[in-house]
Amino acid sequence: MFDKVLVANRGEIAVRVMRACEELGVDTVAVYSEADKHGGHVRYADEAYNVGPARAADSYLDHEAVIEAAEKAGADAIHPGYGFLAENAEFAGKVEAHDEITWVGPAADAMEQLGEKTKARKTMREADVPIVPGTTDPAESAEEVKAFGEEYGYPIAIKAEGGGGGRGMKIVEGPEEAEDQLESAKREGEAYFDNANVYLERYLENPGTSRCRSSPTSTATSATSASVTARSSAATRR
Repeated sequence: MFDKVLVANRGEIAVRVMRACEELGVDTVAVYSEADKHGGHVRYADEAYNVGPARAADSYLDHEAVIEAAEKAGADAIHPGYGFLAENAEFAGKVEAHDEITWVGPAADAMEQLGEKTKARKTMREADVPIVPGTTDPAESAEEVKAFGEEYGYPIAIKAEGGGGGRGMKIVEGPEEAEDQLESAKREGEAYFDNANVYLERYLENPGTSRCRSSPTSTATSATSASVTARSSAATRR
Protein backbone atom coordinates (compact mmCIF):
# COMPACT_ATOMS: atom_id res chain seq x y z
CA MET A 1 0.00 0.00 0.00
CA PHE A 2 1.18 3.51 -0.78
CA ASP A 3 1.44 6.26 1.82
CA LYS A 4 1.01 9.21 -0.54
CA VAL A 5 -0.17 9.36 -4.17
CA LEU A 6 0.18 12.26 -6.57
CA VAL A 7 -2.76 12.44 -8.97
CA ALA A 8 -1.52 13.83 -12.29
CA ASN A 9 -4.84 15.20 -13.48
CA ARG A 10 -7.49 17.79 -12.63
CA GLY A 11 -11.19 18.26 -11.98
CA GLU A 12 -13.61 15.38 -11.41
CA ILE A 13 -11.12 12.82 -12.71
CA ALA A 14 -8.61 13.75 -10.02
CA VAL A 15 -11.22 14.00 -7.27
CA ARG A 16 -12.51 10.48 -7.95
CA VAL A 17 -9.01 9.06 -7.60
CA MET A 18 -8.48 11.10 -4.44
CA ARG A 19 -11.71 9.81 -2.91
CA ALA A 20 -10.60 6.24 -3.53
CA CYS A 21 -7.26 7.02 -1.90
CA GLU A 22 -9.01 8.61 1.07
CA GLU A 23 -11.09 5.45 1.58
CA LEU A 24 -7.85 3.48 1.65
CA GLY A 25 -6.20 5.86 4.10
CA VAL A 26 -3.72 7.16 1.51
CA ASP A 27 -2.72 10.85 1.44
CA THR A 28 -3.11 12.66 -1.88
CA VAL A 29 -1.21 15.32 -3.79
CA ALA A 30 -2.74 17.52 -6.48
CA VAL A 31 -1.01 19.32 -9.32
CA TYR A 32 -2.52 22.41 -10.89
CA SER A 33 -1.96 25.03 -13.56
CA GLU A 34 -2.27 28.75 -12.90
CA ALA A 35 -5.80 28.61 -14.30
CA ASP A 36 -6.84 25.85 -11.87
CA LYS A 37 -5.30 27.06 -8.63
CA HIS A 38 -8.76 27.34 -7.04
CA GLY A 39 -10.05 24.10 -8.59
CA GLY A 40 -11.99 21.50 -6.66
CA HIS A 41 -9.26 18.90 -6.95
CA VAL A 42 -6.78 21.35 -5.39
CA ARG A 43 -9.06 21.92 -2.40
CA TYR A 44 -9.78 18.22 -2.00
CA ALA A 45 -6.15 17.05 -1.92
CA ASP A 46 -4.03 16.98 1.21
CA GLU A 47 -1.45 19.16 -0.55
CA ALA A 48 -1.01 20.72 -3.98
CA TYR A 49 1.77 21.96 -6.26
CA ASN A 50 1.76 24.37 -9.19
CA VAL A 51 3.19 22.77 -12.34
CA GLY A 52 2.96 25.64 -14.80
CA PRO A 53 0.82 28.10 -16.78
CA ALA A 54 -2.76 27.65 -17.97
CA ARG A 55 -1.92 25.80 -21.19
CA ALA A 56 -2.07 22.06 -20.45
CA ALA A 57 0.95 21.32 -22.65
CA ASP A 58 3.02 23.56 -20.38
CA SER A 59 1.67 22.25 -17.07
CA TYR A 60 -0.23 18.97 -16.78
CA LEU A 61 1.75 17.50 -19.67
CA ASP A 62 5.13 18.72 -18.43
CA HIS A 63 6.82 15.47 -17.42
CA GLU A 64 9.60 17.02 -15.38
CA ALA A 65 7.27 19.40 -13.53
CA VAL A 66 4.91 16.59 -12.49
CA ILE A 67 7.72 14.29 -11.36
CA GLU A 68 9.40 17.16 -9.49
CA ALA A 69 6.11 17.86 -7.68
CA ALA A 70 5.95 14.20 -6.64
CA GLU A 71 9.52 14.39 -5.34
CA LYS A 72 8.84 17.58 -3.38
CA ALA A 73 5.73 16.07 -1.84
CA GLY A 74 7.43 12.80 -0.98
CA ALA A 75 4.82 10.87 -2.95
CA ASP A 76 5.61 7.21 -3.49
CA ALA A 77 3.28 6.81 -6.49
CA ILE A 78 1.81 8.75 -9.42
CA HIS A 79 -1.71 7.98 -10.63
CA PRO A 80 -2.55 9.63 -14.00
CA GLY A 81 -6.33 9.26 -13.98
CA TYR A 82 -7.36 9.21 -17.66
CA GLY A 83 -6.48 11.56 -20.49
CA PHE A 84 -3.44 13.84 -20.23
CA LEU A 85 -0.50 11.56 -19.28
CA ALA A 86 -2.49 8.36 -18.76
CA GLU A 87 -1.52 6.93 -22.15
CA ASN A 88 1.87 8.59 -22.50
CA ALA A 89 4.46 5.81 -22.72
CA GLU A 90 7.38 8.22 -22.42
CA PHE A 91 6.11 9.61 -19.12
CA ALA A 92 5.29 6.14 -17.79
CA GLY A 93 8.84 5.06 -18.60
CA LYS A 94 10.31 8.01 -16.72
CA VAL A 95 8.28 7.19 -13.61
CA GLU A 96 9.12 3.49 -13.87
CA ALA A 97 12.82 4.42 -13.98
CA HIS A 98 12.49 6.48 -10.78
CA ASP A 99 13.92 4.76 -7.72
CA GLU A 100 11.34 6.04 -5.25
CA ILE A 101 8.11 6.56 -7.23
CA THR A 102 5.78 3.86 -8.57
CA TRP A 103 3.78 4.26 -11.77
CA VAL A 104 0.13 3.30 -11.25
CA GLY A 105 -0.82 2.09 -14.70
CA PRO A 106 0.12 -0.23 -17.57
CA ALA A 107 3.80 -0.81 -18.23
CA ALA A 108 5.47 1.65 -20.57
CA ASP A 109 6.28 -0.97 -23.20
CA ALA A 110 2.61 -2.00 -23.41
CA MET A 111 1.58 1.64 -23.72
CA GLU A 112 4.18 2.14 -26.45
CA GLN A 113 2.32 -0.40 -28.55
CA LEU A 114 -1.23 0.66 -27.73
CA GLY A 115 -1.15 4.20 -26.30
CA GLU A 116 -0.95 5.94 -29.67
CA LYS A 117 -3.97 4.91 -31.67
CA THR A 118 -2.26 4.69 -35.07
CA LYS A 119 0.31 2.28 -33.61
CA ALA A 120 -2.50 0.33 -31.95
CA ARG A 121 -4.30 0.00 -35.30
CA LYS A 122 -1.09 -1.24 -36.94
CA THR A 123 -0.59 -3.78 -34.14
CA MET A 124 -4.16 -5.07 -34.52
CA ARG A 125 -3.84 -5.27 -38.29
CA GLU A 126 -0.56 -7.20 -38.07
CA ALA A 127 -2.27 -9.63 -35.69
CA ASP A 128 -5.17 -10.09 -38.17
CA VAL A 129 -7.65 -8.61 -35.72
CA PRO A 130 -10.67 -7.06 -37.51
CA ILE A 131 -10.75 -3.28 -37.10
CA VAL A 132 -13.03 -0.47 -38.22
CA PRO A 133 -11.93 0.92 -41.62
CA GLY A 134 -9.48 3.73 -41.02
CA THR A 135 -5.96 5.04 -41.46
CA THR A 136 -2.76 3.88 -39.79
CA ASP A 137 -0.84 7.07 -40.58
CA PRO A 138 -1.68 10.62 -39.47
CA ALA A 139 -4.09 12.54 -41.70
CA GLU A 140 -2.51 15.78 -42.87
CA SER A 141 -5.05 17.50 -45.10
CA ALA A 142 -8.74 18.01 -45.72
CA GLU A 143 -8.26 16.33 -49.10
CA GLU A 144 -7.28 13.11 -47.32
CA VAL A 145 -10.46 13.31 -45.26
CA LYS A 146 -12.58 13.84 -48.38
CA ALA A 147 -10.86 10.96 -50.20
CA PHE A 148 -11.52 8.71 -47.20
CA GLY A 149 -15.18 9.76 -47.27
CA GLU A 150 -15.47 8.96 -50.96
CA GLU A 151 -14.10 5.47 -50.35
CA TYR A 152 -15.85 4.55 -47.12
CA GLY A 153 -18.74 6.98 -46.90
CA TYR A 154 -19.82 9.47 -44.21
CA PRO A 155 -19.87 10.18 -41.33
CA ILE A 156 -16.14 10.00 -40.54
CA ALA A 157 -14.54 10.17 -37.11
CA ILE A 158 -11.36 12.23 -36.86
CA LYS A 159 -9.50 11.13 -33.73
CA ALA A 160 -6.46 12.43 -31.87
CA GLU A 161 -3.59 9.94 -32.10
CA GLY A 162 -2.79 10.35 -28.40
CA GLY A 163 -6.37 10.92 -27.33
CA GLY A 164 -8.63 9.35 -24.77
CA GLY A 165 -11.93 9.99 -23.02
CA GLY A 166 -13.50 11.50 -26.15
CA ARG A 167 -11.05 14.42 -26.32
CA GLY A 168 -9.80 15.35 -29.78
CA MET A 169 -12.54 13.39 -31.56
CA LYS A 170 -14.71 15.04 -34.20
CA ILE A 171 -17.41 13.88 -36.61
CA VAL A 172 -17.43 14.85 -40.29
CA GLU A 173 -20.90 14.50 -41.84
CA GLY A 174 -19.87 15.63 -45.32
CA PRO A 175 -16.96 16.98 -47.38
CA GLU A 176 -17.84 20.59 -46.58
CA GLU A 177 -16.96 19.94 -42.90
CA ALA A 178 -13.62 18.25 -43.54
CA GLU A 179 -11.29 21.21 -43.16
CA ASP A 180 -12.88 22.76 -40.07
CA GLN A 181 -13.23 19.47 -38.18
CA LEU A 182 -9.71 18.36 -39.08
CA GLU A 183 -8.21 21.58 -37.71
CA SER A 184 -10.43 21.41 -34.63
CA ALA A 185 -9.32 17.85 -33.84
CA LYS A 186 -5.65 18.80 -34.31
CA ARG A 187 -5.98 21.81 -31.99
CA GLU A 188 -7.66 19.74 -29.29
CA GLY A 189 -5.07 16.97 -29.60
CA GLU A 190 -2.27 19.49 -29.22
CA ALA A 191 -3.95 21.18 -26.26
CA TYR A 192 -4.83 18.05 -24.29
CA PHE A 193 -2.17 15.54 -25.32
CA ASP A 194 0.69 17.63 -26.74
CA ASN A 195 0.22 15.68 -29.98
CA ALA A 196 -1.51 17.26 -32.98
CA ASN A 197 -1.52 14.08 -35.08
CA VAL A 198 -4.96 12.71 -35.98
CA TYR A 199 -6.22 9.69 -37.87
CA LEU A 200 -9.46 8.72 -39.60
CA GLU A 201 -12.06 6.02 -38.95
CA ARG A 202 -15.45 5.22 -40.36
CA TYR A 203 -17.82 6.56 -37.72
CA LEU A 204 -20.24 4.02 -36.25
CA GLU A 205 -23.55 5.39 -35.02
CA ASN A 206 -24.36 4.34 -31.43
CA PRO A 207 -22.07 1.32 -31.25
CA GLY A 208 -21.60 -0.93 -28.26
CA THR A 209 -18.09 -1.73 -27.07
CA SER A 210 -16.87 -5.06 -25.75
CA ARG A 211 -13.60 -4.79 -23.90
CA CYS A 212 -11.20 -7.35 -22.51
CA ARG A 213 -7.93 -5.66 -21.69
CA SER A 214 -4.74 -7.49 -20.83
CA SER A 215 -1.69 -5.37 -20.09
CA PRO A 216 1.56 -6.14 -18.30
CA THR A 217 2.12 -3.90 -15.30
CA SER A 218 5.09 -3.10 -13.11
CA THR A 219 3.58 -4.99 -10.17
CA ALA A 220 2.26 -8.11 -11.89
CA THR A 221 2.93 -10.24 -14.94
CA SER A 222 -0.39 -9.27 -16.44
CA ALA A 223 -3.69 -7.70 -15.50
CA THR A 224 -6.83 -8.69 -17.38
CA SER A 225 -10.20 -7.06 -16.90
CA ALA A 226 -13.54 -8.73 -17.47
CA SER A 227 -15.36 -8.05 -20.69
CA VAL A 228 -18.00 -5.37 -20.49
CA THR A 229 -20.47 -3.95 -22.97
CA ALA A 230 -21.27 -0.27 -23.02
CA ARG A 231 -22.25 2.52 -25.33
CA SER A 232 -19.34 4.26 -26.98
CA SER A 233 -18.45 7.83 -26.06
CA ALA A 234 -19.64 10.25 -28.70
CA ALA A 235 -17.45 12.52 -30.75
CA THR A 236 -18.07 16.24 -30.51
CA ARG A 237 -18.44 19.09 -32.95
CA ARG A 238 -16.74 21.76 -30.86
